[in-house]
Amino acid sequence: MPFQLQPAEAWDIDVDRLDYLKTRPTAGDRWVLNFGPQHPATHTTIRIVLELDGERVVRATPHIGYLHSGFEKLGEHHDYNQYVCTISRMDYISPIVNDIAWHHAAEKLFDVDLTPRCKVVRTILAELGRIQNHLLCVGAAALDLGAFTGFLYGFNEREHIYDIIDYISGQRFHPDYTRVGGVMRDIPDDEVFKRMVRKFIDERLPSALKDMETLLNRNRIFIDRVQGVGVVTEEEATAWSLTGPLARASGVRRDLRKDDPYLCYQDNWDGQGADPVEFSVPIATAGDCFSRYLVRLEEIRQSRRIIHQLIDDIPTGPINSNPDGKMHIPDKGDVYGSIEATIQHFEIIMTNRGWAAPVGECYSAIESPNGELGYYVVADGGRCPWRVAVRPPSFINFAAFSKMLEGHQLADLVAVMGSINVIAAELDR
Repeated sequence: MPFQLQPAEAWDIDVDRLDYLKTRPTAGDRWVLNFGPQHPATHTTIRIVLELDGERVVRATPHIGYLHSGFEKLGEHHDYNQYVCTISRMDYISPIVNDIAWHHAAEKLFDVDLTPRCKVVRTILAELGRIQNHLLCVGAAALDLGAFTGFLYGFNEREHIYDIIDYISGQRFHPDYTRVGGVMRDIPDDEVFKRMVRKFIDERLPSALKDMETLLNRNRIFIDRVQGVGVVTEEEATAWSLTGPLARASGVRRDLRKDDPYLCYQDNWDGQGADPVEFSVPIATAGDCFSRYLVRLEEIRQSRRIIHQLIDDIPTGPINSNPDGKMHIPDKGDVYGSIEATIQHFEIIMTNRGWAAPVGECYSAIESPNGELGYYVVADGGRCPWRVAVRPPSFINFAAFSKMLEGHQLADLVAVMGSINVIAAELDR
């Protein structure tokens, strides 16, 4: 006897409607299977209630919220620099991207322009974060389908990006590196940084991509598991407001680096007529899991292309827009060595001093590895935001998951979920 979901009348939730099954009146008994919340292929803590007709998925009902951390509410209790330590935990696959996204919004609110040096450094780090994210997504998607070696190819290279992040910020996993108008600290040594980045993008990354493509691109088992699975049409992707590789794999030609450029993606980014970095936006049309895999691989190559254009010509000069203002904590050596720096430090840190925040609101977004990552900020003039709301790409993209899975086999669930690259901490917030 199959288990039957009962309606939760107190919440006015109807879980018994089977109208969608009328097209298959001859089907036998259906049964309910819980996928997760603890399962190695969920990539995170998510419960999915599956209604099955044999091995065929008739309906999938996601249950989220297991990793709810109150990221948005915490924004009301941290100042505009402290909050970066919270939101870097949101998309923990590439935390540096979260840092950049938050302070991109804060700088728009404060009407602060970045120095050319800061723009270049942030752009390089943003693209390293994109590579970091895509390597894990492609590797984990292959792992879920049995290709363990592909996962190792991607995960191993991520370690070298962690080394680069560690060198400039002092932390590998959660750098918390950006600040309003700049960064926590300047690059310790430009030549060492350049050498580390060049070695990664010129020696290690091409070899890893070649190995991964050799393993997967013509692998009969992998192709059969992902081709034609989880199809999203261009019209559906637009209707569902999908962004990032998920949308571009369905033919939606949208990338905020092109459509709403920022940092070194915009024209005249250095104030002296510099051209924006050149790169292509990969587009596929099939809209299936295989297309999403191919789009991510090509985006890795385009990120490598962007870094190549910037790494040899990192501008000199200050990295913070106003190092003497009330936005930047002075270096510890200066604090211990001069009364002026000590006063500046306390002016920023003390709760009754510092931040001359405006009164207003703004929304700003960047192209994160998974799509549009935006922040809506409301300021009341205090040292902390009055309200913070996040537009996380995982939350929007995951809305299409149930529709993508309907009609497929149970075994296809892990392929579809892996291709979306859902991050639960970002999903639940």
